Amino acid sequence: MIKRDCEANRKLNTEIYHTELAVVGGGLSGVCTAITAARKGVKVILVQDRPVLGGNSSSEVRLWILGATSHLGNNNRWSREGGVVDELLVENMYRNREGNPLIFDAILLDKVKAEPNITLLLNTAVYEVRKLTDDSIGAVKGFCSQNSTDYIVHAPLFCDASGDGIVGFLSGAAFRMGAESKEEFGEKFAPTEEYGQLLGHSLYFYSKDTGRPVKFKAPDFAMEVSKEIPRFRSFNAKEYGCKLWWLEYGGRMDTVYDTEKIKWELWKVVYGAWDYIKNSGEFPEAENMTLEWVGTIPGKRESRRFEGDYMLRQQDIVEQRTHEDAVAYGGWSIDLHPADGVFSEKPGCNQWHAKGIYQIPYRCLYSRNIKNLFLAGRIISATHVAFASTRVMATAAYIGQAVGMAAYIAGTKGAVENKFVKTKREQSYANHGGAAEDMTEDKETGHTVVTEIYHKGYLNPRDILEKGFITDLQHELLKSGQHIPELVLHDDTDLVQQGSLTVSSTFALGCLSADFVLPLDISIAQMLPLQEGKLPAITFDLEAKNDTVLDVELRISGKTGNFTPDVSLEKFAVAVKKGRETIRVAFSAHIKERAYAFIILHKNRDVELYRSSLRVTGILSTFNLVNKAVSNYGKQVPPEDIGMDEFEFWCPQRRPGGHNVAMKIDPPLHPFGKEHIKTGVYRPTTTPNAWVADLNDAEPCVKISWEKPREISRIELFFDTDYDHPMESVLMGHPESVMPFCVRNYKILDDKGEVVFEKTGNYQTINRVDLKTTVITRELTITMEHPSRDVPAALFAVRCYR
Repeated sequence: MIKRDCEANRKLNTEIYHTELAVVGGGLSGVCTAITAARKGVKVILVQDRPVLGGNSSSEVRLWILGATSHLGNNNRWSREGGVVDELLVENMYRNREGNPLIFDAILLDKVKAEPNITLLLNTAVYEVRKLTDDSIGAVKGFCSQNSTDYIVHAPLFCDASGDGIVGFLSGAAFRMGAESKEEFGEKFAPTEEYGQLLGHSLYFYSKDTGRPVKFKAPDFAMEVSKEIPRFRSFNAKEYGCKLWWLEYGGRMDTVYDTEKIKWELWKVVYGAWDYIKNSGEFPEAENMTLEWVGTIPGKRESRRFEGDYMLRQQDIVEQRTHEDAVAYGGWSIDLHPADGVFSEKPGCNQWHAKGIYQIPYRCLYSRNIKNLFLAGRIISATHVAFASTRVMATAAYIGQAVGMAAYIAGTKGAVENKFVKTKREQSYANHGGAAEDMTEDKETGHTVVTEIYHKGYLNPRDILEKGFITDLQHELLKSGQHIPELVLHDDTDLVQQGSLTVSSTFALGCLSADFVLPLDISIAQMLPLQEGKLPAITFDLEAKNDTVLDVELRISGKTGNFTPDVSLEKFAVAVKKGRETIRVAFSAHIKERAYAFIILHKNRDVELYRSSLRVTGILSTFNLVNKAVSNYGKQVPPEDIGMDEFEFWCPQRRPGGHNVAMKIDPPLHPFGKEHIKTGVYRPTTTPNAWVADLNDAEPCVKISWEKPREISRIELFFDTDYDHPMESVLMGHPESVMPFCVRNYKILDDKGEVVFEKTGNYQTINRVDLKTTVITRELTITMEHPSRDVPAALFAVRCYR
């Protein structure tokens, strides 16, 4: 059909939405915000200015997702973020362990489109904010370049997860750019003017070997990097993708308005770098390599940071301060970069780690002066120094989950009034994302209005704190799998709490079998979960090349819940004869409280130590490793004047390495009892927090019994998908698609022995089972298969609801 219209006054197509939560920004933080809220029944519009979701983790930028786990280069054990972001990373491991960024794009789109409560607007850039009052937002307006359509989104609550904070900026929310002085918050690590006050952007490239020679002619704009960029004096041609994070620029510029200028400078660097690789003669190994992909948008690190009721600061991170309104945690290093990026003579980053993870308070997640605006992602209320830790994507996503749940609390705790507008109009369901009867026509403009549910009476973000609902928010987050340090879930609606538990067996930690031997060329520490009191005796098997002395040490963490072994309790120098020998160490020290202890065997090149093939939930070996990727050189020795601690790094090796030390423990440890199923903590902390079956148990099972029949419609199980694995999303391959500790197959039976649910091939952490028919029973029995012959079945929790 041909349309002809000669009117001088032409208007773009406009669609108007009324929803409950408008999330602007479809990076990982915005995605997790939207999914979390939608799964609790909140109507969400997710507005993303790019054609794909994921932000810096998408195929447009291709940065791996990291957070508190930090490439396994710090002392934050079992610290991978839980909830939705955990689900996404575990899903990516299952579908995409090779780290293809295009596959990860599809996973994010799949997860968002699976939620009926999310309306997704891609390629839509918000450019206008309409205020209700001086301190509240009524609507945002965005333009989609692909369909020439303006979208106007009305909502009682808004979340700015846009990275640059476009909604906060246009609404008048208080913000900052650049670093604070040392004096303002007492932060000793605040950067000097010479170092610079902003982190720049990065842009990556991918290369591949074609199997035959490939020539390259650089574009005229390419830079001669060997002369202008100090880092290229020692460049490695094998680096590509986000290993090139140091291709950074723009920290001296306006990282919002100068982004296109910064991108062009980075293009000059990238094409100059490839020209150097191909044509300098320094890299003969690049003869058959071609340039496969170059980023077209830079990955941003820093721009605006918005002010909440509290600004997180360096001391919160280093001292691991507690906050009554804690809703998330961080654990990445305080990671500042020189503002001059690749043009700086200084190292590309300046990373200093804390001894453990730290709490992030709710007061950092909303604007202090725009009352219905949440903040998520890297724009939360934090100083420049604290932001250097909170800015990474897994932490940003974790923060987003807290915001999504807060939106749910704001609705359920407020006085809710539903307003429906339903006027029939002949419009297709597909074109407008809703049924025809949900559409009307705007009398002023004549444009189509897509009307969803508009709720009045929502609480504003600050109200959740001031009206005493922060505990409700924390409770819902813990239920969703969001670990919050030092908080424990107490759920009176969980029927398991009212029942009694019996199990078919329980694993006793008395022997880690001696299966093979490896050199003791790196100091190793076997982490053991201990109760208060005297330590058991430990027996090791080893092979010695010569007569020697083996140094054995017992350490614990100075702060309960940390995994930095900074307190030495006892040391032994054990004489070892040449050949195979068994040594027994009897410790005299007493443990004051339940915690992990580190049994350290210091490196000795004359010794080979027996290791075990057995892997058990909550049992881990760590090594005094060097991981230069995160500025870990075995020991952190900071300058005295920057306010950071000195300590050693004891980190696991990645599988298939990282085996436990073969040992016998007398008397055996019993940290895997059935009581953990009820504790409300779903990962190892000061103890494994899991029930683990005996490996010889042919049919491990947990039985929950009640005195009277119970009506059960939903069952939730929490399995072990190895919270210590960082699960980097792109570039890095991984040895397995399913974590070795995860129970794959299980059945749930009622008191008549009838199967009410069966799962095969599980790989996810949280299994939510909505029964087709409500079950009335006095008992539920969960039978499981061991994941493998070397890994016993483990269960963090089971919860049941009416």
